[in-house]
Amino acid sequence: MKIDSSIAAVVTGGASGLGRATAEALAAAGAKVAIFDVNSEKGEEVAQAIGGLFCHVDITLEDSVVAGFAKARAAHGQERITVHCAMTSRRGKTLAFDKEAGKLKRLPTEDYEYGVQGILVASYRIASISAEGMAGLEPLEDGERGCITLTASVAAQDGQIGQVIYGSAKAGVNGLVLPMARDLSDLGIRVNSIMPGIFATPLMLGAKPQVLESLAASVPFPKRLGKPEEFGSLALELARNTYFNAQCIRLDGAIRMAPR
Repeated sequence: MKIDSSIAAVVTGGASGLGRATAEALAAAGAKVAIFDVNSEKGEEVAQAIGGLFCHVDITLEDSVVAGFAKARAAHGQERITVHCAMTSRRGKTLAFDKEAGKLKRLPTEDYEYGVQGILVASYRIASISAEGMAGLEPLEDGERGCITLTASVAAQDGQIGQVIYGSAKAGVNGLVLPMARDLSDLGIRVNSIMPGIFATPLMLGAKPQVLESLAASVPFPKRLGKPEEFGSLALELARNTYFNAQCIRLDGAIRMAPR
């Protein structure tokens, strides 16, 4: 897909981290970018900086997402590119020792459900609502109407101790990719996912320096944390290169996560 001012894009989680870097990359390429996020202050700031639009959207609420797409489409037209970076989850071991109770305690089903809603269900919600809009577009070269990129994680394949929610929900995101790409193939809509490794996002950079040094040393090459702009660059290439379809791509410096 040739990206220029005729192309509208939606980036969830665009107020910071990987989403912000993706919004910046798409805007720099010429796209009209709408940012979906719950952080209004930072979202407005990023939107203003890239000449885009901010939409206050909670990805866990259907009505909020529908309203966000409506606002974005009213301003920019129907999006041809959607990159879903936003998520919410919890963590914990399936069984963990409770010192106060003096026994093993099970991770509540409610916590698991919360993570699945915030990662897997939200990914389906964003992708399917976007695809419904893309289906009405005039096709471009190769009959393409749109490109949807979901964010999984290396934890989808290398889930660590304490990541039973996150790892399985992100694996579910990868599980969406092939059947959804096949569902949408007759409409010319592509679906891919990116599995980032350890990235220097604002959340990660809040860790202690010695923790960051240890994490960087665990990456085979290059021995550093990933840069958000590297994620944005890949998201941009997935949109540009029409032959990428039904792919789950690791972006991780060759890291393979240990159990803990």
